Amino acid sequence: MQKILSGPVWVNKFPNSTSIGDLVEPFQTNVTKFVGALRAAKASVTISATLRPKERAYLMHWSFLVAKENLDPEKVDAMNGVDIEWVHTDAKGNKDLSASKNAALQMVNLYDIAFRPALTSRHIEGKAIDMDISWSSKDLTMKDAAGKDVTISSNPKSGGNTDLQAVGKSYGVIKLVSDPPHWSTDGH
Repeated sequence: MQKILSGPVWVNKFPNSTSIGDLVEPFQTNVTKFVGALRAAKASVTISATLRPKERAYLMHWSFLVAKENLDPEKVDAMNGVDIEWVHTDAKGNKDLSASKNAALQMVNLYDIAFRPALTSRHIEGKAIDMDISWSSKDLTMKDAAGKDVTISSNPKSGGNTDLQAVGKSYGVIKLVSDPPHWSTDGH
């Protein structure tokens, strides 16, 4: 089979799910309840990723290493089912490291990667969700997992709020503080 050169064409292949229904139990139920409580309290919740195909993680990981860590594209491990050619060549058929790195950088930028992506993650396991949470009211009053009303008056009015993170934890939805949209079963 003919391999396809690395670059933007790969970014829309193997898309992330944005469905809570694709998460594993009991995390799926925990997230459903937490998001339901947020929406009932009139918070805005936008889900950008739940389950991530291992093929997408592979593409994200290796594009980052080639683009940002100067890995020789010839050293990228192959993956069954992903017929990508990481090594670009010039008109004479010689390896073109600059073109290879540029194609990988385009992928990194289109994936909007901020940190080195792992080949294994809670997203691949169905145990993580990326979601943006915000509210415009002065206070956010919502139910915790025990059904108790919790009023959040502190800032920021986002998922970065430590009081909101405590409510999330009551549901078993734990914030990874270093990654703004990321919540998981264990904070990783």
